[in-house]
Amino acid sequence: MTTSTLNELKYPIGLPNLPKKITLTEINEWINVLEYFPERLKNLVNNLTDEQLDTPYRDGGWTIRQVVHHCADSHHNSYTRFKWTLTENAPTIKAYYEDRWAELDDSKLGPIEFSLNSLKALHAKWVYFLKSLSETDLDRYFIHPEGNEKVSLRENIGIYAWHCNHHYAHIEQLLIRREWL
Repeated sequence: MTTSTLNELKYPIGLPNLPKKITLTEINEWINVLEYFPERLKNLVNNLTDEQLDTPYRDGGWTIRQVVHHCADSHHNSYTRFKWTLTENAPTIKAYYEDRWAELDDSKLGPIEFSLNSLKALHAKWVYFLKSLSETDLDRYFIHPEGNEKVSLRENIGIYAWHCNHHYAHIEQLLIRREWL
């Protein structure tokens, strides 16, 4: 497998590419992505067999089951980061080892319905919360411990809209390659 093919499998929609100046129009588009992601994901994976769910989206990658559970885990962490950022002054967030989380039994073996239901509830609450943020709120930021990078809430909405589409594409592309769609 060539490096470009591996990169295409790892990043089927490319890496995040946020504009330097993020407008409210972009924020609203990204919130829309977050709002509809749980239903889109459910429709994509709901009728898959256990064998299909346990198929990696690429060699050395996570299975579809692990990707679904990862989305729930990651989005819960992100939601918490938003709350910290609005209730603390430039908090340094807690990073987590997503690769280790994906190897735990709930991610490797657990029914995807757990995470699909979790995503549905979380995203409903998250979207409601995001729609209430002011321009000032959107400019607040947290510190990511890897590189002490400042990440504004404005940017983080875009990152998680990308994250939804990124993992959706991992699964969708596998289903297309295997002719399971």
